[in-house]
Amino acid sequence: MEQVAISPLIERYTRQSLALGKQVRLEQALLEVIRHDWPIGAKLPSHRSLCSALGVARNTLAMAIKSLISEGYLHTGHGQGTWTRRPHHPQRLMSQAAVTTPLPLSERARKVLDGQGASLIQSGAFVPGIPDIARFPMRKWRQLYASVTVPHNALLLSYSSGGYGPLKREIRDFLRRWRNIECDTQQIIITEGTHHGIELCALALADTEQHVVMESPCYWGARNVFLAAGLQPHLIPWRPDAGHELTRLPTAPVQMAYFTGSHHYPLSVPTSREDKMALCEACQPAYILEDDYEFSGDDFQALLFDPESDNQLLVGSFSKLMFPGLRLGYLVVPKALAGPMNRLRSEVFREGRMLDQAVLAQFIADGDLDAWYQRIQRDYLGRQQVVHDQLRQVKGVVSVSPPTRGISLCVQLEEGIDDQRVAQLLMKEHLIVRPLSPVCGPGDTRCGLVLGVGMLAGDSLVSEAARLRRTLDTVLKLRDVRLRSSPASTNAMEKQGE
Repeated sequence: MEQVAISPLIERYTRQSLALGKQVRLEQALLEVIRHDWPIGAKLPSHRSLCSALGVARNTLAMAIKSLISEGYLHTGHGQGTWTRRPHHPQRLMSQAAVTTPLPLSERARKVLDGQGASLIQSGAFVPGIPDIARFPMRKWRQLYASVTVPHNALLLSYSSGGYGPLKREIRDFLRRWRNIECDTQQIIITEGTHHGIELCALALADTEQHVVMESPCYWGARNVFLAAGLQPHLIPWRPDAGHELTRLPTAPVQMAYFTGSHHYPLSVPTSREDKMALCEACQPAYILEDDYEFSGDDFQALLFDPESDNQLLVGSFSKLMFPGLRLGYLVVPKALAGPMNRLRSEVFREGRMLDQAVLAQFIADGDLDAWYQRIQRDYLGRQQVVHDQLRQVKGVVSVSPPTRGISLCVQLEEGIDDQRVAQLLMKEHLIVRPLSPVCGPGDTRCGLVLGVGMLAGDSLVSEAARLRRTLDTVLKLRDVRLRSSPASTNAMEKQGE
């Protein structure tokens, strides 16, 4: 069997930018020679000779080869060597029966698993969706658990019915202070986070195969909940300067319209109440659900939600305000739906977490939640400014969302850039971001990166933001991330490299 020459690999490896780590440089060089120099089915030289020629450690080579095996560009046999292949000719390592037998999952489950989902990595530089858990006042939180003694109130270990009363009252007052919402306590349903609230709405208000209108790009979590419920999401492109593309609305009746609240996720820009109203006027949904994902306290004018309406609901969570592991949130529903939806929640999901609810109620009542959120919002604004100032300098970046007092920001890239490949390469440098394109609907060609600032602060933020800028600048110059680019942009890249 033909063995490939090492010289093309050495040449391509030496061309890689030193701003990238050795593993990334080696992986890029291997990818290029497999695509342009080495034939399919050719055997690679021994790992020992590759390491000697390239001056890399065996572990570095092994990690690069493992990555390309997972992407379908290489395959290996134990003790026999490594060969080149093409990802569109997958090697069948399982029996024909196993290949032809479908997975024992429902169609709804397969739809969820085939799309964008929760990342397996939930910590690291710029990981989105995670607040600053390191600075949260955990000592006070632990003290409250000690003060809410079970012997004096054994009911805290039992099921609840509609949620812990004192917590519902605190949430009512919190919504009045921060969101300018005047609602009754009976309208509030305690949930185990945003996804749980959306799931309850899907169960209570829509039947299988009914249609849900969402904005593109969308919040992947909400889309997955709707898919799991057997509903049909339709993603309607929304742009802050142009509104919704109403021509893309479904012709079938719309059962529900879903929006992020006053702060769009994942674009990380203010939403528009007027645009939401125009979309609802055009599609006439039976129900309107707003997800108050992130907010600053003075942006409630963008909310469409009206607690006096008979078809509008608001879902919220304390996970982004405090810490993700809390898994407590709320749902504000029309008065006529409060009783039935509370009973439905109890029948289908049962209710507990009373001890956690009691602690949260006391935390809010003592003023600790307001004090924490006011302080951390100011901090988030400063952090976003640091990242914004760094990334707007990068060639290939179209825009960076303006700094806000939230944890998320969005970097939009030039059309034609493979943002999923960019995210993969950044991850290899321990820079954790989410690509934008997988949550864009049909016809929405936007691409970009979604980042978070919750896990970095101070000097480490400044240092990591500069490293992100340098790495992103290098990655965006790679041909590998412009596979989908137009001929014009390809020519421009070639001229730039001359």
